[in-house]
Amino acid sequence: MSETVEGEKKPPSNLAIRLLTAAVAGPLILLLCYLGPASGWLLFISIAAVIGGVEFFGMTHKNDVPSVVAGVALMLVVIQSLWFFGHDPRVLIAIMMLLPIVAIAVALTRLGPMETAALRLCAMVFGPIYLGAGMAAIALLKRDGGADGPGFVLLTLMLSWFSDTGAYFAGRFLGKRKLYEAVSPKKTVAGALGGLAGSTAGALAGSFFYLQSLPVLHAIGFGVIAGGLGQMGDLGESLLKRSVGVKDSGGIVPGHGGILDRVDALLVTASLAYLYVLFVR
Repeated sequence: MSETVEGEKKPPSNLAIRLLTAAVAGPLILLLCYLGPASGWLLFISIAAVIGGVEFFGMTHKNDVPSVVAGVALMLVVIQSLWFFGHDPRVLIAIMMLLPIVAIAVALTRLGPMETAALRLCAMVFGPIYLGAGMAAIALLKRDGGADGPGFVLLTLMLSWFSDTGAYFAGRFLGKRKLYEAVSPKKTVAGALGGLAGSTAGALAGSFFYLQSLPVLHAIGFGVIAGGLGQMGDLGESLLKRSVGVKDSGGIVPGHGGILDRVDALLVTASLAYLYVLFVR
């Protein structure tokens, strides 16, 4: 067993760093969401999306700066199109038709290793939609949710935060059976169940406190369905990272890794919440 050298300060644990980061960043994000203008919230989300895009395409297009720039630019086009023209089906159809064409053009002009060409070609279509639509949903919730817009944004954050917290403690103290070892060796069945309990608690807190227009039964549904699918989003990002041989998507968030490591579940929960606002609320 290794020992700390006498007089040497023990480095803070990863959990302590994560809690400190959340304590600093969380209130600032909520302050901007609740009190800032919709345009300011869009700008903040777009900046975060650019960082996440650099992380994503940096993994799928290693050492290929022009392709990374092209992928990030396409992602921003998706975000801006949904923000300004999201209710125009012609724009959405155009995006779906043009993205594969642009992706083929990028793949052919930036050929690279043939054995990874298919991965890079598909990533250039999937990445802009996966990141662009998910990040746009976080921005659109504030604008299109009316008076409850910030509450819906907070709902998606609570689903993610409470799920992570429930999964962490349930997995640490009760977890033995692996959930999906081939994709994420540390995740356990107990952790997944703890995550569902946490996301449901976060959604119910919304129904009772910060989003009282959300019926209790709808909140429970959100907690179970969105919380479960959010964990799927987490596993999906783990699959991507393992396939390209990296541990974290980046290191910009102390104790948390990269932006993608923080929004992998949020991209899913925000998309589902925005669909709820569009079609149910």
